[in-house]
Amino acid sequence: MIPENIEESLTTYRSDPENPGKWINATISLYLDRGSVIATQVIPTVLKQAVDVFTGVSRSCSAFPIKVEVASLVEVRQSMSLEFIAPGMFTFASIFLIMMVAQTFTQDRESGMLKRVMTTPTTPAEFMTSYVLAYAIIALIQALILFTVMYLIGFRPSVGVPTYLLAFTAVLIFSLSNVGFGLIVATISKSPGTATGASFIFIIPQLFLGTFIAFSLSPTAKLASMFIPSYYVTDALTTLFLREATPTSLTVLFDLFIITTSSIIILLAGVLLYRRYYR
Repeated sequence: MIPENIEESLTTYRSDPENPGKWINATISLYLDRGSVIATQVIPTVLKQAVDVFTGVSRSCSAFPIKVEVASLVEVRQSMSLEFIAPGMFTFASIFLIMMVAQTFTQDRESGMLKRVMTTPTTPAEFMTSYVLAYAIIALIQALILFTVMYLIGFRPSVGVPTYLLAFTAVLIFSLSNVGFGLIVATISKSPGTATGASFIFIIPQLFLGTFIAFSLSPTAKLASMFIPSYYVTDALTTLFLREATPTSLTVLFDLFIITTSSIIILLAGVLLYRRYYR
């Protein structure tokens, strides 16, 4: 923990290095893992050397206003690999809605069901809304099943009910963008088989740039991932589950804003493109 007055302390030392009475003392506090030899033995020494280099002070000096002290020895909780993978798994599962939606809408159009629906009093808005709601429910069920399985094998984040509700809400909103991508694919596909292959135009970028796989990518790829909706879902879930941030934290709210905005735009684009089949 770096104190706020460290710069002021260094300034008073440099202005009068021979008069300790005019110095403002500052202490850098260390909280170290008591179970790690490296943490308890190496880190304090390395940090003191770094402070000396940064300030230009020789260890031969008998007094100096900036000190490095061990404030506490704590016990660090060991994290499992599953905890880092789990947030991306929720995103991973939802992305495949794109293929499901594309196949279903293409099949309905090819089998003539869409034409039969057009002969009923059902409006295009009612037809599209029913499908969107149906796939949103499927996405929610997917998330619940996935969470149950991961909970049984050891993924148990220490968060409250509001955090879980917000996490599932983020996944639910994200599913709308996948429905939109599915409608776009269905618009340009002539058959269910074509829709299956074309779906990967939207699936692959989101899988590699927006799920748990993105953590191992290059800096350039990580920069590109910021233009992918799935990135913000994974980031929000990671912030909530791993960093145990509150639902009102700025990072979570920003991610939720991006998820909501992008999902609405993509869904509207998909609906408008697919509506041409009603004419």
